[in-house]
Amino acid sequence: MTLVEILTICVLLLTTLLIITTYKLYQFSMVIIRTEDAIEECLDVLDERYGSIASILDIPVFFDSIEVRRVINDLNVCRDSLVLVANKLTQNMRDEIETKEES
Repeated sequence: MTLVEILTICVLLLTTLLIITTYKLYQFSMVIIRTEDAIEECLDVLDERYGSIASILDIPVFFDSIEVRRVINDLNVCRDSLVLVANKLTQNMRDEIETKEES
């Protein structure tokens, strides 16, 4: 086997590996983009629900039943959990924005 044949085989092998790697990279990037879009949609829904719950909780309650107070307490907990979930989902984005602003 000559040097030219060995180099040709190496080039073909490396080209094949490059094509496979590029394809897998494309697949992975599409998964990331789809996940990002899904997270953005979820955050929009969470924001809408947060606004809805906040407007409901602003209305004064004239009925002093234990069940009504328990539902109001549950709504408060749900509202706080919505904020917690949104904060956890956007933590990395906020860190990146703060880093860009500091630069």
